[in-house]
Amino acid sequence: MSEATLNLHVNDYTNRVLGVLKEMFGLKNKSEALNKFAELFGDEFVGKEVREEVVQDIIQSCNDHIKKHGMRKMSLSELKDLAGAQ
Repeated sequence: MSEATLNLHVNDYTNRVLGVLKEMFGLKNKSEALNKFAELFGDEFVGKEVREEVVQDIIQSCNDHIKKHGMRKMSLSELKDLAGAQ
């Protein structure tokens, strides 16, 4: 697992919540408490793993593109259209 270094400024309430999590789970510091918080509630906002259907859809889209265009390089706009990005 990769790690990033952050310099955070949190309000008093957040500081107390992190302190409680630290004590509840016997963590070494508030950084570990923040990681625990993300572990407990993060999947409500960001999925930890890609669903199988998403992978299959991407593979199918790539295969369709190869059938239509061969192995030529895709432009950035074509890639965005393929991915459904704006």
